[in-house]
Amino acid sequence: MSVYLIATININDRDTYARYEAGFMEIFSQYNGTMLAVDDNARTMEGQWDYTRTVLVQFPSAAEADAWFHSEAYQDIARYRREASVGNIVMLNGLG
Repeated sequence: MSVYLIATININDRDTYARYEAGFMEIFSQYNGTMLAVDDNARTMEGQWDYTRTVLVQFPSAAEADAWFHSEAYQDIARYRREASVGNIVMLNGLG
């Protein structure tokens, strides 16, 4: 079953965050992930949305998402994201 990861991020250091972005897609693509949306200007329809970036990705399974997230290669670049931003990442199970 497909899973979706939603990341809500407040970026406070664009230069350091750019180091994360520079290596992201090469690693991400090795784990069968699909980038569905990246938005720095999400439109709030109800409530509050105080994030500078929102990301939505899809993986064919939770196992593939976990393998990507916990991989040594991803964790090596994730340190730049953690240094440059504060955020949340959640995994949602797909419907089918």
